[in-house]
Amino acid sequence: MTQAMKAVLTLFFALAFAAPAAAQIDNLPKVHARLIAEHDAIAPGGSETIAFEQVIRPGWHTYWRNPGDVGQPTTLDWKLPAGWSAGPLQWPYPKRLPVGEYMDFGYESRVWILSTVTAPPDAKPGDVVRVKAAASWLVCQEVCVPEEATLSLPLKIGTPRAATDVAGFAAARARLPAPSPWAARYRLGDTLDLFVAARPLAQAHPSRAEFFPLRDGAVNGPAPQTMGFADDGLVLRMTGAKKLAKTGGPLEGVLVLHSADGSTAALALKAMPGPVPDANFDTGGATGLLWALLLAFAGGLILNLMPCVLPILAMKAFALSSLSGRDRAEAVRESFAYGVGAILSFVSLGIALLALRAGGDAIGWGFQLQEPLVVAGFALLMFGVGLNLSGAFEIAGFGGGNGLTHVGGMAGSFFTGVLAVAVAAPCTAPFMAAALGFALTQPATVALAVFLVLGIGFAAPFVAIGVSPTLMRALPRPGAWMLRFKQALAFAMYATAAWLVWVLAQQAGANAVAAIAAALVATGFGAWVWGATRALSPRGRGIGALLTLIAIVAALSCLSFLKAAPGTASGINVTGIPSEPYSAARLDALRAQNRAVFVNATAAWCITCLVNDETALSRARVRQAFADKHVAYLVADWTRRDPAITALLSVHGRSGVPLYLYYAPGASTPAVLPQILTEGEVLAALEGR
Repeated sequence: MTQAMKAVLTLFFALAFAAPAAAQIDNLPKVHARLIAEHDAIAPGGSETIAFEQVIRPGWHTYWRNPGDVGQPTTLDWKLPAGWSAGPLQWPYPKRLPVGEYMDFGYESRVWILSTVTAPPDAKPGDVVRVKAAASWLVCQEVCVPEEATLSLPLKIGTPRAATDVAGFAAARARLPAPSPWAARYRLGDTLDLFVAARPLAQAHPSRAEFFPLRDGAVNGPAPQTMGFADDGLVLRMTGAKKLAKTGGPLEGVLVLHSADGSTAALALKAMPGPVPDANFDTGGATGLLWALLLAFAGGLILNLMPCVLPILAMKAFALSSLSGRDRAEAVRESFAYGVGAILSFVSLGIALLALRAGGDAIGWGFQLQEPLVVAGFALLMFGVGLNLSGAFEIAGFGGGNGLTHVGGMAGSFFTGVLAVAVAAPCTAPFMAAALGFALTQPATVALAVFLVLGIGFAAPFVAIGVSPTLMRALPRPGAWMLRFKQALAFAMYATAAWLVWVLAQQAGANAVAAIAAALVATGFGAWVWGATRALSPRGRGIGALLTLIAIVAALSCLSFLKAAPGTASGINVTGIPSEPYSAARLDALRAQNRAVFVNATAAWCITCLVNDETALSRARVRQAFADKHVAYLVADWTRRDPAITALLSVHGRSGVPLYLYYAPGASTPAVLPQILTEGEVLAALEGR
């Protein structure tokens, strides 16, 4: 449809609906627009991202770069001082807006359209320059109303020191389509079938997909779009328009992938005519669900081997052995109590994760450790467990001073399961990524089934020890050695606490470390007082309890300072390979230069990530290979929440880190490396083997 025809249709709709709607439409603006600078200043010769914000009245909508069947795109005509320049508009992905028998592509509620303004090198520091833009848009409901505004924004020349709206710009960038890492083809016959050759998408099973063509007349907009899956990718079945049938050529546009939890990922792709494999358009996913459940169970089993979890399990398992041959029924009850605690904890994490994502938060597995306050709380918990293992204090019912014979009862076993899940949460085991990636694209009931089976797999080894006499007899016999072993395990918990303090330093800086250090001192004092006063008179025990309570309040008061802790870029890179922070724009620029690129999606709280960095990426041969092949190393640091990195993970069917991608020079898709990385696998990827 030509622009002239669209203008005629727009006028037609305005005339057709104007009479009945006139009484309801006022003369007030339907859109409030403004310009927002990302930082408080722009450096001479530097660039600054500007957001053109539209706050749209409820029930009305504006238009995308391709408005669809009816409408006009928003325009922004910059009026800049001499020497200044502005880049093209960066359009967030739109939504489908049916209007009668037509389909529009546009925006509702609120939208930020980004652009980049560049200052001349001779801009004088201290000056304030006003950049202006003449904006015009068409806003439609029952009628279409053209609106316009001349917008102005003062920009100070100087060193940018602060961001004005970090969350707003991060959310806006998360809605920008990322270049598709996978090749795409289409076949036009009775239907228009668009194929994206991406096995991760076939595994992740998005709940819905939509395609928005850049070219008018390429796709029949109002026709339904049906998603299906082939063995190695996603197929979207649409209806082609006459113009595409006549001209052929590439089919360019934006593919928007929706998850059942409300999260989205948008891919900018260019599909060429070619073969499209047969696809299953029955998206019920019974086979995918069964496979995801098997992977979740296996991942839960392996998660027991993570270094934070082993000390807790060993402590409880060896304590259970004291019941061998003496009270089999009690051993079974306690093992099941542990299992219930672990399983309920995984399900609770799943509920929290789904609820937050449904509320619009771009989060994934390990989300709780992206908050400094939670990290500090875990550090105190690990420190407290270490003090308990060292014998500084005892809590009745959790594992007492007679630890050789007392296993803590069912309550202690239950909370041991909860604790084990808490310390396991930042870890990802093999097979977990695919299972969780699938879970977070499914309805809540299916997703929670995956979390349930993950918990069952995690709890299975310990429950088996308690239930099976054979496995119980295989454990070492109880004896005095268990007290020393218990005390030795304390140092693993102290090490975990120290690691969490390091994570906190990456997230919130030196002041946060000072706050947690003071909280640890208060915790240690409270534990010592509690343990030292248990053998005293009732009055002495009461004084000890009061002092312990005061110490706990002091520790929590120290943590309260973390609520206002500023976010810091951790810039984690322990590999010795020169790195840059990941961004979709930087990745695109490097690929445009035909550079090899290695993307490491990691986090300071991800133990698996840190182990991989040390055992694989830090090796001399790997560092040399990166240098010899001029591989650009991009670190996608997910230590704190970052919607852009969440989108990167989502596109590859992952809900958490680590994720390793290698883009060979000229390759259209990246090689996805295993989550448990070895030196040989990295070298093989760089060699193209």
